[in-house]
Amino acid sequence: MSKDIFERDRSGEVISINDPEFYKIGEAIERAQKLIAELNTGYHNTNQVRDLFSQLTGEMVDETFELLPPFYTDYGQNIRVGKNVFINQGCTFMDRGGIIIEDHVLIAPKVNLVTINHPVAPSQRRSTVSTPIVIKKGVWIGIAATIMPGVTVGENSIISAGAVVTKDVPANTIVAGIPAKVIKTIEE
Repeated sequence: MSKDIFERDRSGEVISINDPEFYKIGEAIERAQKLIAELNTGYHNTNQVRDLFSQLTGEMVDETFELLPPFYTDYGQNIRVGKNVFINQGCTFMDRGGIIIEDHVLIAPKVNLVTINHPVAPSQRRSTVSTPIVIKKGVWIGIAATIMPGVTVGENSIISAGAVVTKDVPANTIVAGIPAKVIKTIEE
């Protein structure tokens, strides 16, 4: 039995806009945009924000989860968050490749988690390739940092403000710069 487009997308296959099932991705994106518009319009208390975010992801988030809108995503259904996760305002999560955020993670304003890339070949550039991002327990991501496709950020690490993370981050380290490099080890 062949995989559907969502399985192929999550497994890192190149997905062309000419794929006969591409309309399914379009429908999923439209669904997410309706929920995002509701989330980002007007005031919502913490419980209402949790409810809308849970609808977006298709999975109930823990009562300790906090999000300050506005929040942006292309898809939403591939985001998973643990307990005591805080996401500040203005973040963008492009989650078609899957985003896993473990417990006790702090995400500052304007952080970008991007799981989608495009092939280098000009003839395929309108296609996409998605690979997951994993943010391990206890991570703090600084303001306006960008985490690129396929990156795992190790437990208790800090991503400095404005960093662009293109490679895995070891546990208990601080990374900074473009591209991000380890600048310090965290010792308790």
